[in-house]
Amino acid sequence: DEVLAGKVPYITRERCWPAGVPGFTVYTRGGQPLFFYQTKDKVMIVNELNSQVRHVYLNVPHSKNLTPSWYGESVGHYEGDELVVDTIGLNDRTPVDNYRTPHTTQIHVVERFKLIEGGKTLQATVTVDDPGAFNMPWTAVQRWKHTDRVLEEDLCSENNTAFFDYDVVPIPMANKPDF
Repeated sequence: DEVLAGKVPYITRERCWPAGVPGFTVYTRGGQPLFFYQTKDKVMIVNELNSQVRHVYLNVPHSKNLTPSWYGESVGHYEGDELVVDTIGLNDRTPVDNYRTPHTTQIHVVERFKLIEGGKTLQATVTVDDPGAFNMPWTAVQRWKHTDRVLEEDLCSENNTAFFDYDVVPIPMANKPDF
């Protein structure tokens, strides 16, 4: 509604908010690379934009009673040469795209990461199922070209509440510590 009313859309990361899932994968912008770091039990995916980090725990089931969070709980496994990441337990504070399309806490996201074109391109096929927000599951594809670039610091500066003269949106704060 705000975009149709002539307001400029913004992405959560322009407010220093976590991108959430699938936003972390689906709406990267400006060619910011993803960096994958893997141990035998976990894959860490770092998006250079605002230095956001996701943790994907390998070959384990989802936890029983999750408290919804910005990135939810991601568990993964390999099917051949494809990393399959299953994410649940997301809060409803992030949009799924640059148009700020909302979702509910029922959202379930499956990402399939695979190198294509002889390893020159990383492709992520993302399937989103959220019966509380969408009439049916939907799928998006995102691709990144391989780069030899090193990870650069791209930190977000909180307090950018009037970025592009948007209405003031407060920086999200927890009501109580979660630790």
